[in-house]
Amino acid sequence: MASTLSDGELVARCRAGDQQAWADLVERFSRYVYAISVQAFRLPEADAEDVFQEVFARAYQHLDGLRDDSAVRPWLGQLTRRLCIDRLRATSRERPASDEELAPLEAEDTLTLLDDALTVHEALAETPEHCREILDRFFARDESYKTIGEALDLPSGTIASRISRCLGRLRELLEGRSNPGAPSSSR
Repeated sequence: MASTLSDGELVARCRAGDQQAWADLVERFSRYVYAISVQAFRLPEADAEDVFQEVFARAYQHLDGLRDDSAVRPWLGQLTRRLCIDRLRATSRERPASDEELAPLEAEDTLTLLDDALTVHEALAETPEHCREILDRFFARDESYKTIGEALDLPSGTIASRISRCLGRLRELLEGRSNPGAPSSSR
């Protein structure tokens, strides 16, 4: 059921004390938080796990302070970013940190890429199964039209038009998410 709830609805259920909603919220954002720690800030696994636990512990404690329930993703992203920087600073006291470890612009770029990837992943989940299948095979698995056609029992000439239609559907979903009246994140 959690996959059908918006971020705002899920947060509202968490605030109401729904423990399953909390588990669903952690599940929904766990890969995002962990990816920020490991990919954007290149934390070692043990440090990334510590940051992960701290992010969700703080989120649980301070969820009532979130002004806009639908802004939970950027809020968690910013919280993760701050905790990663704190972790890097703490470890740099123990040993000198390299310039690479403290490169904030590269981390911001990676954070933006992760955020965009999560948005596309969520929109892709809203497309019909046949679209998810064909787009995954073409873009993620890098399969040829011929390979996709054989796997899906379709003529290879049909694959291009299906990809085009499915990309159009995905574009519509993504454009529907960009609401110019929505408050911007704190990044």
